[in-house]
Amino acid sequence: MDTVFIEGLQIETTIGIYDWERRIRQPLRFDIEMAFDNTVPAGSDDIADTLDYKAVSKRLIEFVGASDFGLVETLAERCAEIIRREFGVAWLRLRLRKPGAVRGADAVGVCIERGRRATHD
Repeated sequence: MDTVFIEGLQIETTIGIYDWERRIRQPLRFDIEMAFDNTVPAGSDDIADTLDYKAVSKRLIEFVGASDFGLVETLAERCAEIIRREFGVAWLRLRLRKPGAVRGADAVGVCIERGRRATHD
């Protein structure tokens, strides 16, 4: 199966469990891989046949920007649900990074995989 990806999508939101985190917006970074059969859009050269990564990005920017979760785990799960439900993605891997959350680390976060990855014959 082919993969459509979005790498380094940065979105600011309110996230965290500490009082000080509830008063600020923090940047999060998303890397997303989504299974998609690209043979149809490759043949038609028509964006209507693609998994539109711009539309996926805009939807996540809208959702994450308005969200107010305590845990990155919860936010990652909700984002995966949106992508699978609204864009018909059967399998995805989503990595959510929270830069600067731990002193001495570039970032912390989670990587989740949801659904089944199909294979070509």
